[in-house]
Amino acid sequence: MFKYLHQIWQSPTLRRKISFTLLILVIFRLSAHVTVPGVDVTQLARVFETNQLLGVFSALTGGSMESFSIVLMGLGPYINASIILQLMTVVIPKLEALSKEGMEGRKKINMYTRILTVPLALLQSYGMIILLNQSAGGLLIPNVGDPFTIISIMITITAGSIFLMWLGEMITEKGLGNGISLIIFAGIISGIPTIFGRMLGTYQGGDVTKLGAFAGFMVLTIILLIFVVIITEGQRNVPITYASRATGGPGEKSVLPIRVNQAGMIPIIFAISMITFPSVIAQFMRVSTSPGLQASADWILKYLDTTNPTYVYLVLYFLLIVAFSYFYVSVTFNPEDVAENIQKRGGFIPGIRPGRQTAEYLGKVSNHMNLFGGTFLALVAVIPLLFTKYTTLSASDLIITGSGLIIVVGVVLELIRQIDSQLVMHDYDKLY
Repeated sequence: MFKYLHQIWQSPTLRRKISFTLLILVIFRLSAHVTVPGVDVTQLARVFETNQLLGVFSALTGGSMESFSIVLMGLGPYINASIILQLMTVVIPKLEALSKEGMEGRKKINMYTRILTVPLALLQSYGMIILLNQSAGGLLIPNVGDPFTIISIMITITAGSIFLMWLGEMITEKGLGNGISLIIFAGIISGIPTIFGRMLGTYQGGDVTKLGAFAGFMVLTIILLIFVVIITEGQRNVPITYASRATGGPGEKSVLPIRVNQAGMIPIIFAISMITFPSVIAQFMRVSTSPGLQASADWILKYLDTTNPTYVYLVLYFLLIVAFSYFYVSVTFNPEDVAENIQKRGGFIPGIRPGRQTAEYLGKVSNHMNLFGGTFLALVAVIPLLFTKYTTLSASDLIITGSGLIIVVGVVLELIRQIDSQLVMHDYDKLY
């Protein structure tokens, strides 16, 4: 371990990238504690004491909601914009063509995502301001009816989301790893000490039962962690033979790796955004004067409550993760293109004809891997929620959720891979 760290420190490029990444993450955590002016923080604390649903949302943004910070929305608007653009790629032919144009096409789609993030951030910031203010009985922002006040707060929060998006892109460009994923990772990790402190306070208060359930969940988390690492690293190697053009004899043998978890953490992030959206809307509908809207809100909050998940919630969450896994892989992995590239390079899969049959074979393998990968993702996400259903722990008491665990493992493994590749390049430069 110490030798590995020493090797990292000996690489100037790697040392500079890690230092830059850590600096950006520190800036992110500092910005999460900068409160928007004009907000009564005392009333805000009372809101989170009585509303566990908001506490769960706050955990997803690294606690920025509890301080009503300038980065209140976190990367939620950017993630939602990404979801919309991914969906539109399937529907709009021009976007589909852009997605196939390689690096230049992805740059244009990223630009459209940034543009769409701005109106989404404005809309979501307005909704969150009204929701938090209503939860505080109108005392959080007393003059919220003043257009100048609410618009200025909306612009501040929107600017915070754009600032986070920019920080993430700076990490991707000049730091180490995927910046957006690292910011989400930092938000998840930052909440762990708070939960430990709360559990110690519970123990001092004499609630041994809750502490025992917490210890049991820690053991479960370690077991899930092992399985997540195994599945994340698991892959099926499809054998490929490239014909030898020089001798005409047996060619070079290679493999095409197809991962079990091809979609990574993306389906989890998409599913969380989709499953929490009805609960946010229901908070607004609850204060309506219409009995029908109130009844609908009560049903949503009863059966789709994040803090007290019902079987309806769990089944829907499970299916959303599996569905998004298939959807994301269908966008990012095109068997026809892969089969065409193999054929152009003079390669073939033993026993499979080049062209259409190769594409069908790769599509079948990908679907089989995705079935296992997507189901595993969904199980890991749902198991901790089932644990809260049959123990004294609530969703806000979990040291890390199943979705958070997958995100953390994915980010850490990707960081290790990038560090190893940088070390190889450093050693190569020293030799040559």
